[in-house]
Amino acid sequence: MIAIGSDHGGYDLKVTVMKHLDELGVEYKDMGCHDKSSVDYPVYGKAVAKAVQSGECDKGIVICTTGIGISIVANKFKGIRCALCADVTTASLTRLHNDANVLAMGGGIIGPNLAVNIVDTFLNTEFSGEEKHCRRISQIEE
Repeated sequence: MIAIGSDHGGYDLKVTVMKHLDELGVEYKDMGCHDKSSVDYPVYGKAVAKAVQSGECDKGIVICTTGIGISIVANKFKGIRCALCADVTTASLTRLHNDANVLAMGGGIIGPNLAVNIVDTFLNTEFSGEEKHCRRISQIEE
């Protein structure tokens, strides 16, 4: 299960991503927001991070206008490794090397076609498990 959340600046891209997940048959939990009314991104970044942290959801996706603020919020939670990605390469590498469990994107930065490719890459790339990457993740978690 994927937790997904956005503020008003990421709402349109979140809807696009949810439609894509529906087409793929991937289960998700929409943590809000639910329209384009102005809201505070920390509320939704926290909701997604808590869902992943608790194990309720396996991974998360957070979206605000730039992806920066909401990724900062998500990374405040122990065990969350949220990566802001604006291309497929970083989405792949953050899974391979960092075992990122939350993807952040900027609704005002990337378009819908790129976003679904980033999501697909993030969800379908497994952590490499290489010793050096495991060691580094352990250092992050300390």
